[in-house]
Amino acid sequence: MTKENLLFAIIGVLLGFIIGFFFANTINQRYAQQAPLAAPMMASGTNVPVDQHATDANLSGAPNPMGDVLAAIQKARNEPENFEAQMEAAELYAQIKRYDQAIEFVQRARKVRPDDYKALVRLGDFNFDKGSYEEAEKWYGEALKRNPDDVNVRTDLGLTFFFRTPPDIDRAIAEFRRSLERDPRHEPTLQNLAVALLRKGDPEGAQKALAQLEQVNPQNPALQRLKPELERLRSSAQGAR
Repeated sequence: MTKENLLFAIIGVLLGFIIGFFFANTINQRYAQQAPLAAPMMASGTNVPVDQHATDANLSGAPNPMGDVLAAIQKARNEPENFEAQMEAAELYAQIKRYDQAIEFVQRARKVRPDDYKALVRLGDFNFDKGSYEEAEKWYGEALKRNPDDVNVRTDLGLTFFFRTPPDIDRAIAEFRRSLERDPRHEPTLQNLAVALLRKGDPEGAQKALAQLEQVNPQNPALQRLKPELERLRSSAQGAR
């Protein structure tokens, strides 16, 4: 088995873990002040799970507080110049994973405030969650032109390169490193960098990233999985020589 095939075997083992971690961290960063996606925050402040395939039409028969959701969406449609109403409707749709509608309302909000930073970031976020990584890259890039020191956004930009097809691992690594130039102790970025370096087949770089990650948080649960993968990568590389 060639070194390349061995690396892809390792990647196969890691894939489920990688995706789970990346999305968990991305969601944690984006929604730290909000309800989870599966439980939208209603105008009343109550968390109510809803059908992720819900639309304006099929939500109409739902009991309150779903009426609050419909009211918020209708308010956004009735008040196109109300920036906050457009953004609230976007968040409600994103929480039920209706990303096309969420993006539509953010774009409506941008007609009111074209240069609003949060709107740019949310366009990146919603396209990312939709799986439109090239489009997410575009909006994250626009946001970073306004605030190049936003480590969370730059790290998410790196993830757009990691997850696209085909992936651009080198570009992902470059963006993670740029994030770490601004915050060397940013834990999600350190872990993302370690995983990307493992996928690239760079055991020395991965070891360094893992050492930095362990220094920042010795209790990081990913360490228990990534360290054995590093050792397997080293063994595979040695066996291929």
